[in-house]
Amino acid sequence: MAPAAGRGAGRWERRLFAAGSGVLAAVAALAVAELCAALVRPEARPVTAVGGAIIDRTPIAVKDWAIRTFGTADKLVLQIGILTLLTLFAVAVGLIALRSLRAGAVGAALFGVFGAVTAAGRPGGSAPDAVPSLVGGVAAVAVVVLLVRTLRPGRRSATDAAEPTDTAEATEAPAAAGVLSSLDRRRFLRAASVAAAASAGSGLLGNRLLSSGDAEAEAARDSLTIPRPGDPAPPLPPGADLEIDGLAPFTTPNKDFYRVDTALRVPRLDAAEWRMRIFGRGVDRELELTYRDLLDRELVERDITLTCVSNQVGGPYVGNARWIGVPLAPLLREAGVRPPSEGGPADQLVARSVEGMTLGSPVDTVMDGRDAMLAVGMNGEPLPFRNGFPVRMVVPGLYGYVSACKWLSEIELTTFDDFDVYWVERDWAARGPIKTMSRIDTPRGFATIPAGTVPVAGVAWAQHTGIDGVEVRVDGGEWREARLAPAPSEDTWRQWVWDWEAEPGSHRLEVRATDSSGETQTEERVGTVPDGATGWHSVVVTVD
Repeated sequence: MAPAAGRGAGRWERRLFAAGSGVLAAVAALAVAELCAALVRPEARPVTAVGGAIIDRTPIAVKDWAIRTFGTADKLVLQIGILTLLTLFAVAVGLIALRSLRAGAVGAALFGVFGAVTAAGRPGGSAPDAVPSLVGGVAAVAVVVLLVRTLRPGRRSATDAAEPTDTAEATEAPAAAGVLSSLDRRRFLRAASVAAAASAGSGLLGNRLLSSGDAEAEAARDSLTIPRPGDPAPPLPPGADLEIDGLAPFTTPNKDFYRVDTALRVPRLDAAEWRMRIFGRGVDRELELTYRDLLDRELVERDITLTCVSNQVGGPYVGNARWIGVPLAPLLREAGVRPPSEGGPADQLVARSVEGMTLGSPVDTVMDGRDAMLAVGMNGEPLPFRNGFPVRMVVPGLYGYVSACKWLSEIELTTFDDFDVYWVERDWAARGPIKTMSRIDTPRGFATIPAGTVPVAGVAWAQHTGIDGVEVRVDGGEWREARLAPAPSEDTWRQWVWDWEAEPGSHRLEVRATDSSGETQTEERVGTVPDGATGWHSVVVTVD
């Protein structure tokens, strides 16, 4: 029985090494692709391209769940998931190659082909984007063939061949030939070490090239100075920030400003090479603008609150910043654009980002006199990369999914009938006006607080309409009017506070806002799809 046990152990050892061969082939593919992507563009990396394609095809309900559950870490979770699935696929390729080297090689090649097709077919993708995945696929085939060949049955060491055997052992020799000898192990480990070292070298070199490009872009951004705006924002009115513990500050620091987008990798662009064009239906004179062209124009500075349509009732995806930029409507008029209200043929402005995202804004809204702009600065500095450097759109009164295009590359004038942008293709509404909303920031839900006077405070917003009132009630009782902090314009949120004489027990606090048009925030609770959530925000607290 001992020889059979040895053969069984040997077969499992071969399978384990074959699975490892598949994983090493996948590592080699990713490492080589990383190096090639450094020579093509970072967005051509297989994991980035495949991850972007998964985001494109993920059902809205799943996207909303991911944002609610993981917040800004949703993209990291996706990448970990992709790598986990790739590892399982690689293990399967290695085991298949042990039985059929040709089938294993085909499986490894499929990895490269899939990545290539995905990268080239993404929004903003092109034929060169396929190169990193194709070269990575070739590397995967080479590694899996190299390693699995050392595990193929039929070899025995000289020592094994010299050992005396009885008749029964001689009969079983063909089966035993598949057991790895010490010499076979050394051969496999040498080959695996070479493959691992080559992969590490390629990956490190690619990562270094990509990192150096990022570092150069960051240094170039840090060296920029945004000119003083010709039309600066007025000072904040006294008391605009109530400075209450737990209440979101009136101006959201750049590092805390929310980020919701589909980019697995934040583009790091060189402002000196940035170009943007305005073209399309109703454009009499196409414009091509550089970053310097924008800085040389008269800049405006405005306090504007932005909101993501994925923001649930009481959610964090809203923030207020002081933006600096070039007014958009005059640029469009310079190109000969007239809004539909003046007889213009285009009713949709499609903004495209460098990574292929498309967002569509109503032309009439953009040109109705509000402070729509191509923003270059945020809270006194050039835009952060994660918030759209070098140039992004800001349109007060519209959710970000129809207006706040980051990493802007072009603006096309068209119609809603002729073209569906990214989110409209995924069943979101074509127009996304902001809905009146309010939020309780303090006390937090499920907090335990002492009895006595407790400040209940939060923010309310209805961009480009303005907030006229906020009310709070306790345990479904009478609505009580909160005190509103002043706001510099109708385009920002307003802080509010209500002093509650809290008594011991468990209590439910609710808030609602009324905008400047007289519309009170609806109680009806609906989700974010297709055009933003509604409902009253509430928290439950315990008073000692």
